[in-house]
Amino acid sequence: MTQQQASGSFDVKIEPQSTPDKADGSTLGQAALAKTFRGDLDATSRGTMLTAVTDTQGSAGYVAIERVVGALAGRRGSFVLQHSGLMNRGAAELHLVVVPDSGTGDLAGLAGRMAIDIVDGRHFYRFEYILPAAH
Repeated sequence: MTQQQASGSFDVKIEPQSTPDKADGSTLGQAALAKTFRGDLDATSRGTMLTAVTDTQGSAGYVAIERVVGALAGRRGSFVLQHSGLMNRGAAELHLVVVPDSGTGDLAGLAGRMAIDIVDGRHFYRFEYILPAAH
């Protein structure tokens, strides 16, 4: 198995799922995610995100789980991404990884990490992954 790379763009819709809980210098929230990926990953996803935003400008955190369903480099199936993101006074740190053994169909055995870039309000992904040879 060799490491491969996929890239493209995506649209995201974030819909709050509860009334934000503001107390003691931070606000906790929950939202539903819906994405449409284009490019080497032709897929849609649904997920849930939990957020914490502090009273300090530019400091926040979030975690999320999303199930991605579609095709990666022409191979169909699904997989789950786990997110962990922090903003420390504007400095961003983001980790998105494939949950081990979450790949199904032609994507069984998928492992990898995804990076997200936002340029002029548009979202782009870079996905470094390993996928066993097709059977």
